[in-house]
Amino acid sequence: MTPAMKAPPIVPELDVSDLDRSLAFYRDVLGFAVTVERPEERFAYLVRGAVHLMLQEAAGPGRRFRTAPLEHPYGRGINLQIEVPDARALHDTAVRLAANVYLPLEERWYRQGTEEAGNLQFVVADPDGYLLRFFTDLGRRVGGGDG
Repeated sequence: MTPAMKAPPIVPELDVSDLDRSLAFYRDVLGFAVTVERPEERFAYLVRGAVHLMLQEAAGPGRRFRTAPLEHPYGRGINLQIEVPDARALHDTAVRLAANVYLPLEERWYRQGTEEAGNLQFVVADPDGYLLRFFTDLGRRVGGGDG
């Protein structure tokens, strides 16, 4: 992160088994940029548009916050929803680069009161099993669709 860049109010930090493998995935497949690296701590700070994410190698040196042993797949019980300008293009890139697409591209409508909010979305698993749900906003409609 550059000194002028302000972090959002929440930035997930994910333990990963192999930082180099994860960096290749997040950078080359998903289009994140590495803005801070601390190789001596096996840590990296990534940015993709307004989305910020931190990765640290689980067995690396330094302080780690862990309440139980890590077991693959990491991140059980959570998926990170990430808005992108073009979910279809990112999905196509993920498929072309043989990423583990957990849920193929779909149009999904979620009821919110009397309206529905639409997403064009897909879910990809990173090398450690974290689920990332990328979506493009499809807008809103009066309720009653397929959601």
